Order: sequence, then C-alpha cells, then structure tokens
Amino acid sequence: MTTSTTDSTERILDAALALFEDVGIRRTTLEDIARRAGVDRVTVYRRLGSKSDVVEAVNAREARRIFADVFGTANKASTAADRVAVAFATVVSRLWSHGLINRLLRLEPESSLPKMTTDATGLIRIAVAGTVEMLEQAVRDNLLPPADDYPARAEVMVRLAHSFIVTPRGHLPLDDEADLLDFARAYLAPIVTGAHPLAG
Repeated sequence: MTTSTTDSTERILDAALALFEDVGIRRTTLEDIARRAGVDRVTVYRRLGSKSDVVEAVNAREARRIFADVFGTANKASTAADRVAVAFATVVSRLWSHGLINRLLRLEPESSLPKMTTDATGLIRIAVAGTVEMLEQAVRDNLLPPADDYPARAEVMVRLAHSFIVTPRGHLPLDDEADLLDFARAYLAPIVTGAHPLAG
C-alpha cells in the first residue's frame, strides 16, 4: 500500500475503534465508520472489506499494538525469568483494563465473549508468535539456551494468560500487576525458561 492508502486505512481503523468503544460493534455501520474517518463507504469496503472484516482488522491491530508494547517492556528486563513474568503480568493487567474489551463485554456480551474464547484462535496465534520472538531474543541475549520447544512453552504462557484475562477471579487473590508478577515468577517463569521439569 502507498503512504496515502496506509494513512487512509489507519484513519478508518481509528474511526472504527472509536465507534466500537462509543456505541458497540452491533450498532456501528460501515457508513458510520466512513463518516467518522472522512471517507466514503466504498473506500472503507475497498480498503478493508465488510464490517466483519473491519472488526477483525481492528482487533488484530489492537492485539499487535498491545503485544508490541508488552514485549518491548519485557525485553528490558535483565533475566529471562523476569522477561516472562513482566510480559505475563503486563498483558493480563493491560487487558483487564482495556477500554474496548470492557465496553464490549458490557454492551454485547453475547457476541464479544466468543471472540475472546472459542473464536480467539487468531489472537492466540499473534500472542504465541510474539512470545516466541521474546524467548528467541532472550537466546540471542545469552539469557536462555537454544531449544526446539519454545513455541510449546510460549503457548503454555499464552494459554495461561488468556485464562486469567477471560476469568480474572479465582482462588488466588491476584488483584493487580504486582500480584501477577509474583505469581508468574514463582510458577510460570520456571516452566517457560526450562527451570522446571515440566519444560522437559
């Protein structure tokens, strides 16, 4: 895409995100998105496709933005265990307070919950890919030894984070990022970094 096309697409995604947060996905139309973005409906369709395509594009962009920020923060830690713990705690706490997610869960739980659970394969894959890259960066930084099973370890981490995001409260009193960090350092980091027998 050219720069102008990219700018136009970003404006459309920005407009869609704002409308989804304001009134929800169900009440937002392509015409609403076009009007807010300052383009016509045909441009929205040509750039992104149908309304469901726009929804998927908004979700994917938000996920990539969040994960880039999370892993960028985690990669500043000086040990592999701390990188795992920071990534886990940051993404869970960030998504607990995410504006769009919380708004949609209030406005449209019947459609938003499946996108976070049974239909969340795409988001899981994005998160696993980012986690694998974080672990491979730790290998390049001489914080972890090379291993063939980092995708599996990454999926363990992502699946656990996903569970905490979707169902925040359970037996453990994990109420904030500090609690999540302590939990991840004690139980998750040893598995993901290979210090626990379950890591093989």
